[in-house]
Amino acid sequence: MRLTISEFARLVGLAPSALRFYDDCGLLPPAEVDATNGYRYYDRSQAERARLLRDLREIDLPLPDVRLALDAAPAEVAELVRAHLRTLEARSTATREAAGRLLTQLLAEKTTAALGGPELASAIRQVTSAAATTDEYAGLDCVQLQLAPEEVTFVATDRYRLAVRTVRPLEFGGSQARVLVRADDLAAASRWAAAGDVVRVEVNGGLVLVRGDESRSLAVVEAEYPAYEQILDGLTPPVCRVVVDRAALLAALAGRDVVAFDIDQESVRIGDEVKLEAIGSGAVRIGFTASLLAAALEASVGPDVLLEICEPARPVVVRSADQGTFTTLVMPVRLDG
Repeated sequence: MRLTISEFARLVGLAPSALRFYDDCGLLPPAEVDATNGYRYYDRSQAERARLLRDLREIDLPLPDVRLALDAAPAEVAELVRAHLRTLEARSTATREAAGRLLTQLLAEKTTAALGGPELASAIRQVTSAAATTDEYAGLDCVQLQLAPEEVTFVATDRYRLAVRTVRPLEFGGSQARVLVRADDLAAASRWAAAGDVVRVEVNGGLVLVRGDESRSLAVVEAEYPAYEQILDGLTPPVCRVVVDRAALLAALAGRDVVAFDIDQESVRIGDEVKLEAIGSGAVRIGFTASLLAAALEASVGPDVLLEICEPARPVVVRSADQGTFTTLVMPVRLDG
């Protein structure tokens, strides 16, 4: 039994005008068109395609991708949807950042966060070593500062390592802000900041650090920066977690290029040469570029370090066991054989 366009529209949750549009686009032509009056009629067998079309358009999937998805296998449709979500998330992040900059300019509002001087210096020290040493990739030789009432976040990455440190502000004023500054410029101000009990971080077109009656201005860089929140949110639950002596693990890396670890609940081993006592769960064999892992360990604090491993080919989370506000991600390397 044929359904009129109004009946079919109610069945699949689309407006008749939308059905006419999708007919004109060639995405969902009616089963029959009356030659005398042009009325469109649909078949119930078209309902599944119509509902898929409706759902794809509800997530704003572009029409060219919708055209591909309607005749694709479910796995291919799922990949199209995932790719579209990644695009939307990146666009949303860029929109929020642009809106934040615009609001700050329009309201001429200065953002200020007061931090403990030693704590600010520690955050700078921990993240700047993860920034790229050249500006081959725009922005990666920078540290991103994200100022919010609850916490000030410092982020740096060179694509192989990601360092994130959060500091709770003593005071906060103004709107949220996000700026990029050269890692070298920030590192140069570290010792100066450490000498102050309190240092104010001010954002108002540029970045100014204020310590008592003294101040230091740092140039702000205009560049795109990786959406680190998506990277952290995209991590799967670890299959292996292990706590090991940080200094001993660092010493085991000395003089090595690539190192292969065999990790279980009681130990971290490098072949028959090194066996470090550990406490953990799960077991895995994983490789690292020794210098990358060593840099993450050197930036950590405390006697112990926690490694969280999702799988041998995904970023490994390195956390200071004594300081939960500092996190580093280190890319492992493939081990042949």
